[in-house]
Amino acid sequence: MASVPVYCLCRLPYDVTRFMIECDICQDWFHGSCVGVEEDKAAEIDLYHCPNCQVTHGPSVMRKRRGGNKQVDGGATGGRDPSQPVKTGSAQFVRELRSRTFPNADEILLKPSGAQLTVEFLEEHSFSVPVMVLRRDGLGMTLPPSSFGVSDVEHYIGSDKEIDVIDVSRQCDLKMRLGDFVEYYNSPNRDRVLNVISLEFSETRLSNLVETPKIVRKLSWVENLWPEESVFERPNVQKYCLMGVKDSYTDFHIDFGGTSVWYHVLRGEKIFYLISPTPANLALFERWSSSSNQNEMFFGDQVDMCYKCSVKQGNTLFIPTGWIHAVLTPVDCLAFGGNFLHSLNIDMQLRAYEIEKRLSTADLFKFPNFETVCWYVGKHLLDTFRGLRENRRHPATYLVHGAKALNNAFRSWTRKEALAEHEVEIPETINTQALVKDLAKEIRLVEVNEITESLLMCLPAVFSGFSKKDGSSNGAGSAGNYKHVVTEGSSLSDLESEDELQIDETPPPRRKTAGLSLPRKLPRAKPCSDPNRIREPGEVDFDIEEDYTTDEEALAAHGVKGGAGGILDLLKASKQVAGLDSTEAPASPSTRDAIQGMLSMANPPSSSSSSSSSSPLSISGGLTEGLGRPGKRPIKRPARHLSDEESPDEQETLGTCFKDSDYVYPSLESDEEDHTNKTKMKRKKNWDDTPWSPKARVMPTLPKQDRPAREGARVASVETGLAAAAAKLAQQVSGGN
Repeated sequence: MASVPVYCLCRLPYDVTRFMIECDICQDWFHGSCVGVEEDKAAEIDLYHCPNCQVTHGPSVMRKRRGGNKQVDGGATGGRDPSQPVKTGSAQFVRELRSRTFPNADEILLKPSGAQLTVEFLEEHSFSVPVMVLRRDGLGMTLPPSSFGVSDVEHYIGSDKEIDVIDVSRQCDLKMRLGDFVEYYNSPNRDRVLNVISLEFSETRLSNLVETPKIVRKLSWVENLWPEESVFERPNVQKYCLMGVKDSYTDFHIDFGGTSVWYHVLRGEKIFYLISPTPANLALFERWSSSSNQNEMFFGDQVDMCYKCSVKQGNTLFIPTGWIHAVLTPVDCLAFGGNFLHSLNIDMQLRAYEIEKRLSTADLFKFPNFETVCWYVGKHLLDTFRGLRENRRHPATYLVHGAKALNNAFRSWTRKEALAEHEVEIPETINTQALVKDLAKEIRLVEVNEITESLLMCLPAVFSGFSKKDGSSNGAGSAGNYKHVVTEGSSLSDLESEDELQIDETPPPRRKTAGLSLPRKLPRAKPCSDPNRIREPGEVDFDIEEDYTTDEEALAAHGVKGGAGGILDLLKASKQVAGLDSTEAPASPSTRDAIQGMLSMANPPSSSSSSSSSSPLSISGGLTEGLGRPGKRPIKRPARHLSDEESPDEQETLGTCFKDSDYVYPSLESDEEDHTNKTKMKRKKNWDDTPWSPKARVMPTLPKQDRPAREGARVASVETGLAAAAAKLAQQVSGGN
């Protein structure tokens, strides 16, 4: 039989029928009758000193009376001195709380059925607001019948189980035997209000009668990612039995480690007061928690909105990460619940953990081995990101943000000055330095792909102008359009200085053109379609659907003939100019580079075949490598500012680049234009290095001047290639009709 703690001068076990008072110096508990303190007089004591502590600290400190004698009538103050603040948890506090009006939580609650509450549902709504399920059907949850009572709890757990009990009126913790508490609970005359909220029963026989909701089992880090061979003790926070009598009250708090929590009321009712974890509210909560008069201030009065949510018998409430909440029990209540960490809001979980550390929360009230489970999750996320990348799939956005927050925490915990405090929770099986480095690399690869997608989203808008013209003209007209394309494409290369370009940071408005709506090339979540797919531990059961539709296919699907194929045909035809498929004289290296750059943008190579120009558009394949080559970007940004001495060298280089086998451009040999170019290069020194934005549009600040066509400036192979492309397009148009 386990030893029973003893208290007071008499050194006897706790007796629920006898009044006790805590010493503010030694923190021990004493029977009022043993130390000469009557229960009705205890409220007048501000700081109580037991007989032993009085020797060194003097007598107890009594409260100072302000405003005369106590009220003796039972008016609005209920016999309470109106000059004294109402203590949290007192009978007067509960009466006033019951009489107050709060905004109804129905304004923010989601109320799906049990079958609708899936991982996909929470992903869509980010699990950022509380969720109420009115009936347990479909939740995949096992519970005892509603006739199950506290005496049955005692039967399955054992009478001698020592439990933590809250004395509500004093808002302090006590230790009791479960059998003693059940006796108190069933007593018709209760001399105080006691509440049990931290009875975890995973390792007892009662665990066989309770199964957590299916959604919790799918999301829980501990249930899915905690290794069996771990030398650390497995955190048991999944199953709690809550037994509260009428008028029990738990003050505002955030569940340990930022865990989310589920509650199911088996008998009775619970009232939750819910506050959203906005940055302002979290800062206010931290200040309130550390104040000396916390038990005299109702935190709900300090925030802009505090919602009231009644959870009645048979209801199940899910509270998301970080939500600040208090709980009132209006009638005797028996409930079951549990806490769980998950990947839907990793950042908020880490914020709550940091708040706990700043408030110097005792280990008893913190999530067990929180940092250890985070390391296991970090290793799992690294493996997940690698697997998705190898299969050319994307992780969900919330997972990328969570991995970034987690990796930042890892860096903080492993700094030289902080390592001694955190290394005790680092698993021996994890190489922390390699994990931090590799996870950061995977995150960067995902972010590069996201930027790439943003760039590719701009291509349909560029090609759509050509598509409309190509789709409404015949073969001869198409050739004319191709000439227009060449002219438009060459206009950018004529702008040889950055100061002739301006960046428009305003995103272009969406075109409301009837019949032409291009899909966004972004990953979308959809239910897992493979019935044979086996879920890995902690993996969310959903596929990421990616849009690999090429621009030409997308335009064809919207009824536009030719589509992006017009520009692709042009580029492929121009590829012949480079001497690959033509017997004509090859074009200059600069021309080949420009053509290859346009090809790489219009049809980026995959990681497995970078030379293929007709492969489907790959979001997560070899496009990353193509993006990393600045020489292929449509606009060159100088890596450094050029001095006046360096300008002539660049002009000489330009003079060499813009020559081909048949014609030397006189603009680079002209003294007049040479003077203009030197002036432009001098202005580069003052170029403003504006941050690049994928949504920015590049446009010339000055209109391009028309120049008369020069005889002999065209290469014969260009004419041949354009004619071939026009003929091919005409064949496509006629075939489509």
